[in-house]
Amino acid sequence: MTRSFTPPAIFRNGHVQTTLTSLRPRKYLAERRATLLKNSGQDIVLDCGKGVQLQGTLNIYPGKTKKLVTLIHGWEGSAESSYILSAATALLKEGFSVFRLNLRDHGDSHHLNQEPFNSSRLNEVLGAVTEIHRICPHQKKYLAGFSLGGNFAIRIGLKRANDDLQLSKIVAISPLINPLTTTENMEKNHKIYHYYFMKKWKKSLHKKMSCFPELGDQSVLLNLTTLREMHDYFVPRHTKSKTTEDYFDTYRLTPRLLQSLSVPTHIISSIDDPITRISELTEIERAKIPCLKIHKVPYGGHCGFIQDFKLTSWIDNQLVTFFSETEDS
Repeated sequence: MTRSFTPPAIFRNGHVQTTLTSLRPRKYLAERRATLLKNSGQDIVLDCGKGVQLQGTLNIYPGKTKKLVTLIHGWEGSAESSYILSAATALLKEGFSVFRLNLRDHGDSHHLNQEPFNSSRLNEVLGAVTEIHRICPHQKKYLAGFSLGGNFAIRIGLKRANDDLQLSKIVAISPLINPLTTTENMEKNHKIYHYYFMKKWKKSLHKKMSCFPELGDQSVLLNLTTLREMHDYFVPRHTKSKTTEDYFDTYRLTPRLLQSLSVPTHIISSIDDPITRISELTEIERAKIPCLKIHKVPYGGHCGFIQDFKLTSWIDNQLVTFFSETEDS
């Protein structure tokens, strides 16, 4: 099912929206509005099984609540990213407990596990969400992710039936659909974003190597000049895949894969998203997946959806709305 609606916005340009999301003014304002959230948060290291540990921050709503939302950031973001802080603040204010999860090697978690992060590590994120639900029992449990985090959220929904994970609803904002075409799009058409993610990944890898010198000399990887070159070097050495294409296929979302969704799921994507092309949702829309609702909006960029000069995001209240609706809405 597809539904189109238009959020209020004053920045009607995907590049502007996406850039604003990562700028210091947005970060500063999000942190300022998140003072209560940050002051009341409890940092927790989660046992995700098989010796893997992931870290995150829990905020329990101070009043009575039956609702818990787990938030997952995008690639090279963290639990402290402006869009995560903004969403968590809005949810906490409206009566939700919130857990902001860091993926492996994101935030300040590089020291927790020897092997580096890669996007096919779904089982440990599933284990983290399961552990969050165990230590924070709530009647209603929700999951939301941004970009790569949205991709993880949907894949967790696909695994839910086999692992008996109780989820009431999932929302994926600007989720990564096809890693190959997204990488190619950034390299060919959006050099600034390509450089941004390459610089962030190199910084993360350097930090990882400082924590675990036994990973060996990775100077070749750090000196490569494109994301494709970095993946071609990284994948056969640090993942179970032999080629970059095989690796990308491990977390690509396809209509056939999504047919097994049994958790009510919403995808929110912007037509002007400069990173993940809206056309990648076309095949998924045509599949008419019963548990999936796709919301395409005219503008909002990639995870931006900035609506005013205070740099607040329309998506925050939308998450509150979706998670306040009944499961069959």
